[in-house]
Amino acid sequence: MNTITPAESVETTDIPETPQAAPAPAQDTAAAAPEAAPESAPAASASTPAAAQNKAATPGQSPRALLKQLQQEFPAFRDCLPLAIGIDKQLLARMPGLDKKVMRAALGIHTGSMRYLRSMEKAKQRFDLDGTPGAEVPDTHRAHAKEQLQQRFKKEADRKKAEREAAAEEEANRLRQEKLQALASKFSKN
Repeated sequence: MNTITPAESVETTDIPETPQAAPAPAQDTAAAAPEAAPESAPAASASTPAAAQNKAATPGQSPRALLKQLQQEFPAFRDCLPLAIGIDKQLLARMPGLDKKVMRAALGIHTGSMRYLRSMEKAKQRFDLDGTPGAEVPDTHRAHAKEQLQQRFKKEADRKKAEREAAAEEEANRLRQEKLQALASKFSKN
């Protein structure tokens, strides 16, 4: 189970522990369609607040589709920089129509990724949406990221070890069956 430090609880509260399903193709095209319109219409720009509101108001948007959108729009997400505390409030201010549950799930996916944890482990400061440096990252947050990475590496090593043991056991059973077959055929001839 993941432990969350009080300062990081803003980033990851209300995030389901179950893995998220990949977005359906219809959702991807719906999320991509508003992006294509501003390019074809010279009067509208993807960086305008109205365009951000239109993209944020996509009904039924999955957390992964939202995360992809955030990575395209904001340098802090794209470059996997340590996010400022209260980044959820910054997102809601820039994208008012954003579904809070979807946003928190997307933040959980992002802040739980290996790339983000590695970045956080070595970070000295946090960044806002535009990539502007902000507050320092406390040692406890770096330690938490390091601990999460160690747990994941240990879990992966344990999984691989179990796979190797299962394969070795299966091979031993196969060889045992072959020997029994050979003995059975040898004695059935006599």
